[in-house]
Amino acid sequence: MKNPLEAIALEYGHHKTPRVVAKGQADLAHRIIEEAKRQGIYVAEDPQLLALLSKLDVGEEITQDMYTAVAVILSWVYWLKGMQPGDEKAAPVKPPTASNFGKAS
Repeated sequence: MKNPLEAIALEYGHHKTPRVVAKGQADLAHRIIEEAKRQGIYVAEDPQLLALLSKLDVGEEITQDMYTAVAVILSWVYWLKGMQPGDEKAAPVKPPTASNFGKAS
């Protein structure tokens, strides 16, 4: 049997370290991904990073062993958007919260 879709949303820019703001499987994962796309948020598909991030709970900051993997994704997102570090503070965006997606079961 195939594993259900899983999604984890990170927020960075309002805190010193990226943190998990939403996570879920199956239908909740679809809603997280669709909301991210609707808000113009880049969605990365990285099974290894997903495995690391899935160890965290909503609200937790990433751990030091995740810094490099997350930094690679963030640097690519900055490049895609034509941004540089610090630009995210100039245009405040309300980060998604778990309440936007319902509760994981």
